[in-house]
Amino acid sequence: MKYEILPVTAFNQNCSLIWCERTYQAALVDPGGEADKLIAAINHKKVTISKILLTHGHLDHVGAAAQLAEHFQVLIHGPAAEDRFLLE
Repeated sequence: MKYEILPVTAFNQNCSLIWCERTYQAALVDPGGEADKLIAAINHKKVTISKILLTHGHLDHVGAAAQLAEHFQVLIHGPAAEDRFLLE
């Protein structure tokens, strides 16, 4: 397993890219913004996003989640049910 922290937005919020070195299957954790920057980083690593994980529903963690889920055609896992409205 490998990972890289990808700071996003002017506030340098941590988005994490985690992937298997053997399969190159990856998960993106807390994509808080800058979808285009994250897509470029993912393409550079040549990994395949298989899921998006959200630790909680604050905007700085979910900001680009819906856009990236649509782009990569993957499911979003999390946040808690009461925070799901942030993805709509």
